[in-house]
Amino acid sequence: MPVWMGIDVGTGGTRALILNLAGEVVASAAAGHPPIAMPRPLWAEQDARDWWRAAQAAIAAALRQAGVKGEEVQAIGLTGQMHGVVLLDAAGEVLGPSLIWCDQRTQPQVEALTAQVGAEQVLRHIANPLLTGFSAPKILWVRQNRPEEFRRARKFLLPKDYLRYRLTGVYASDVSDASGTGFFDVLARRWSAPMLEALELPPEFVPEVFESIAVTGQISAAAAAATGLRAGTPVVAGGGDQAAGAVGNGIVAAGLSSATLGTSGVLFAATDRPLADPHGRIHTFCHAVPGEWHVMGVTQAAGLSLRWVRDHLGEAERQAEAAGGGDAYDALCRHAEAAPPGSDGLFFLPYLMGERAPHLDPDARGGWIGLTASHTRAHLVRAVLEGVAYSLRDSLEIFRELGIPVREIRLSGGGARGEVWPRIQTDIYNAPCVLLASQEGAAYGAALLAMVGNGAYPSLAAACGRCLRIARRLQPNSAAAATYDAGYALYRDLYPRLESWFPRLRAAGS
Repeated sequence: MPVWMGIDVGTGGTRALILNLAGEVVASAAAGHPPIAMPRPLWAEQDARDWWRAAQAAIAAALRQAGVKGEEVQAIGLTGQMHGVVLLDAAGEVLGPSLIWCDQRTQPQVEALTAQVGAEQVLRHIANPLLTGFSAPKILWVRQNRPEEFRRARKFLLPKDYLRYRLTGVYASDVSDASGTGFFDVLARRWSAPMLEALELPPEFVPEVFESIAVTGQISAAAAAATGLRAGTPVVAGGGDQAAGAVGNGIVAAGLSSATLGTSGVLFAATDRPLADPHGRIHTFCHAVPGEWHVMGVTQAAGLSLRWVRDHLGEAERQAEAAGGGDAYDALCRHAEAAPPGSDGLFFLPYLMGERAPHLDPDARGGWIGLTASHTRAHLVRAVLEGVAYSLRDSLEIFRELGIPVREIRLSGGGARGEVWPRIQTDIYNAPCVLLASQEGAAYGAALLAMVGNGAYPSLAAACGRCLRIARRLQPNSAAAATYDAGYALYRDLYPRLESWFPRLRAAGS
């Protein structure tokens, strides 16, 4: 039976997904990573070698689960967390821990590089302002703080591209993932020579970049032995997790949008031309669809906020889950139903790892505001769900301001599970929302990229048209939407009032 595989290097683990030609999931397996290392507040590091160990286990488990041999896998697509910095020496060995997407230590490097190049020139070169999350300031930080490690570095790779190197021996990336480095020309879809020069990085330091459906290499004999795949199986370029996830949601043409809640949260819209926000509040990146772009706004700690609640306030739900009583996240969301829309005036700021869109503020801090003695744990949980959705609405309002059409929003990730969070999002966005039958995320999109790259379908639109099915449509509830419109006006006013206070909190906690 011919099948295709998508592999997703996530934050918490690596996942391998196998699809048949109709887009049906034949198998799915994941292997976890060790917890994120946070040696200081707002630092976030992982060992790239753990991603490869997890990938080997996930691939082998998916093949066993599907009951297929490696020879039946026609092609493989890669996706993964964006922005991370993997530095390799001349022998291809990993040099030190990787600073990953949510690491926020690099504000001094952002400011220095922006001053060196000029803010307007940065926007001209990469269509985005420099951010602490991007790869460029992280590379500068390593150069300044781990000089011996940087002296030995010969190649930079993004997380999924390190996995590609281990699978194929090839140094390569794709246009969507490269867009988040801070040294990629998003309009021209190539590395930015001026930014590489400003960073003092030679051209050979970065991998060759391809469109997402291009075949970049084949499974090596060593990788075949380690995973059970067939040597010579083609591996396509793939995409960053947000672009690949959008493909998996069918967001492959202008006018389509998605809201994906994983560890971070992303509001995403496809565009047929690059549309850059002149204020740099949202990102403009190349899409995984050849010749298309996308805009997206990112909430740093979306699902991470609910995870914090589960870990620190959800002991009963965690104990019930351990005893076989169902998922703790689902139980918490059901508990939130006991509180009304608007949480009786309680707000939550989801800035647990700083914030990106629209504030671009690594110093931002999270928390509940408006807490009274009458509020319950149900209010606390519901306010978290609402606060994340309010944060994504910030990006939605910018889309509308820029004239980007949003006919409907496709929900995916943790925010598409159950009844409560999809309903909250629909009412807060005040827009029709759609849930697909398949909620397989970025790995699904990576497998679709492999299908098109291998010639199974002529285009991503054709692949999505055949493989994706709508399970449910939601319309806003007018009364709840009115409550949330009033609540959003208050929520939107909170950050400006607290902005000058956040650096003082950082200084107090450092």
